[in-house]
Amino acid sequence: MYHNPVLLNECIKGLAIQKDGLYVDVTYGGGGHSREILKYLTKGKLIAYDQDEDALRNKIDAPNLIMVNANFRQLKRYLQLYQMYPVDGILADLGISSHQIDTDERGFTTRTDILLDSRMNRNESGTAADVLNTYSEEKLRSIFKNYGELKNARKIASIIVNTRDKENFKTSTQLKEALLNCTPKPKEHKFFAQVFQALRIEVNDEMEALKEMLFQAAEALKPGGRLVVISYHSLEDRLVKNFIKTGNFKGEPNKDFYGNLIREFKQISKKPITPSEDELALNNRSRSAKLRIAEKT
Repeated sequence: MYHNPVLLNECIKGLAIQKDGLYVDVTYGGGGHSREILKYLTKGKLIAYDQDEDALRNKIDAPNLIMVNANFRQLKRYLQLYQMYPVDGILADLGISSHQIDTDERGFTTRTDILLDSRMNRNESGTAADVLNTYSEEKLRSIFKNYGELKNARKIASIIVNTRDKENFKTSTQLKEALLNCTPKPKEHKFFAQVFQALRIEVNDEMEALKEMLFQAAEALKPGGRLVVISYHSLEDRLVKNFIKTGNFKGEPNKDFYGNLIREFKQISKKPITPSEDELALNNRSRSAKLRIAEKT
């Protein structure tokens, strides 16, 4: 399967789907969540976004589905273009799909010797190799510290700069061999997962894209509309959590002139919803998933 839809039943319940409503899946992928949403719609419509051309090959044959090959940071633009504004629900399943991980030439996995790519949209320029070979040492340190949450980010950046002076980085094996001396034992797998996560986030500008999408989602939702977001690492989850609670990404309370809290969303799930033991047994890649549900006030 292209991708097992994570927390599927919980997402559908969270969307509180109306059969004639307007819904958005901003991360179509293999179409698992979209397929389930469509089951509940009669006169309603679903618009689905994905910047990865591979995802378009999984388009569901349904008259009330509109597919858009674009990054979800262009959410509002296409909703207005297709006259689907405002909407009743928005679903975002963040992170990368099983298909992207399992397709070696995409450059997302640490398991095999692959070219350092990591682009979700292969029409965009700038690969993981470009980041490693052209960024300053200070900028590399910042990426590995902020996006990989690596404590030895300074040492990693220094090794990369010294190594590329002799030979440019092209493959994952080159990178892993270069960082061998600063790889903590026995946590090699986690370490390289964090290294590759940092590169992927930078290559795809994921944090800024997520911020833009969330701001647009708040504008695009009708009062009572639902925002349903699955995140897979603390950086994403923190942004989503803070935005739902306070309307900003720092988590600072927003108050009016009289000191009353201004909230665009009401939290439906006070704590993040995580996969059940049964789902984890079927799909181990769902283990880090956290689902948050909110309602537009």
